[in-house]
Amino acid sequence: MKIQTKYLGEMEIDESKVITFANGIPGFNDEKEFVLLNLFNDTVYQLLQSVHTSTTAFIVINPYLIYQDYSFELDDSTLEQLGIKQENEVVVLSIVTLKDPFHASTLNLKAPLIINSKRMLGKQYILTKEEYPSKALIHPKHTVKGVK
Repeated sequence: MKIQTKYLGEMEIDESKVITFANGIPGFNDEKEFVLLNLFNDTVYQLLQSVHTSTTAFIVINPYLIYQDYSFELDDSTLEQLGIKQENEVVVLSIVTLKDPFHASTLNLKAPLIINSKRMLGKQYILTKEEYPSKALIHPKHTVKGVK
């Protein structure tokens, strides 16, 4: 199927790669189908692109590439909703907010995207742990005035 993307133009995608977010993503509740695309041959940053609305797209990253100690447990309701049976079915992504300069960019550790890669089901999962911010620095070794 062909889709129009926000950053990559028109693309042909495999329908089996469509991820269904049954409840949408908070703030985008009507957007229920997304596809994960590599962003400009980059294996670190990806694009979570709405299948139906070209302007709805999120730059995402595996948070463990930056925050190796990041950890949380999914509740039983989420495991059931996404049909997760084994840990290797789970993909965790964080939405990136780009800023200028780039090292001031942040990622959302408070509300990761959880995807069952086997069943292609997803959900944004809100963590109750206070230790994880919604604006964690993408380069934690940099300190940027005004960014916490």
